[in-house]
Amino acid sequence: MLLEVDRYKFIEEVERLLQGVGDFQLDHFRDLEVQEEEKEPRELVSFVDRQSENMLFEGLTAVYPEAEFWGEENGKRGEADWMWLVDPLDGTTNYLNHLDQFSISVALLYKGKPQFGAVYKPMSSEFFHAFKALGFYHNHKQLHPQKTQRSFRKAMLGTGFPYRSPDLKDPFFSLIEDLMPRCRGIRRFGSAALDLSYVAAGWLQGFWESDLQPYDVGAGILFLEEMGMVISNHKGEEYDMNRDRLLVTAKPEVHVELLDRVAHHYGSEDLTF
Repeated sequence: MLLEVDRYKFIEEVERLLQGVGDFQLDHFRDLEVQEEEKEPRELVSFVDRQSENMLFEGLTAVYPEAEFWGEENGKRGEADWMWLVDPLDGTTNYLNHLDQFSISVALLYKGKPQFGAVYKPMSSEFFHAFKALGFYHNHKQLHPQKTQRSFRKAMLGTGFPYRSPDLKDPFFSLIEDLMPRCRGIRRFGSAALDLSYVAAGWLQGFWESDLQPYDVGAGILFLEEMGMVISNHKGEEYDMNRDRLLVTAKPEVHVELLDRVAHHYGSEDLTF
């Protein structure tokens, strides 16, 4: 379902809001006084995450009042066909360790499907966005799928370590060992929202990671769809962000070999939440 709004005004309001939240985050970046907490082992949070989510709740509710709100820090604040899905600070561990790879990710869902998505990187003021069926944009310049096919040998891949998933450690590292001589390189940046934005933009040619949450991938999935990327679970089935523990995405010609290697190491058993 296509979102029926004045899209130019909508984008302007969302971008202004994300810039404001990003400025707040930069004001406290590399501040040694910022106190961190551990929600779960190796799952960090700070007042910056919580205040960022509060700012996004107020701002996005004003932008599109018909939608309820689902944020990483406070969960769902209601049930409705329209839902804002928000990660207020994707890459908190980077942020709290004074590394500058972090982002803000927002998506507007209709019955669980992304209709609009935006990812903002405060350090470089980069703004990625897409409306369903209307293309993918970086800093308001539309990007188009690359017509030139890329061999797997020339593919740069992204991933994330399975630090929340001891059961997936062995297949992950055996896959890394398998892929290293086959591809151009493997990168682990620490913000899945940015990783998926980079795959959509063609800057990475493939990506896999386990145990991503809907707020990590809501915007990125729409970006990937708009750019014709293949998105699947480890068995090659359609990826369900509410169910599947493993996401595999890539350019079509790269996805074939990446999925083959992933399936070989992770096996065929169900990996679901």
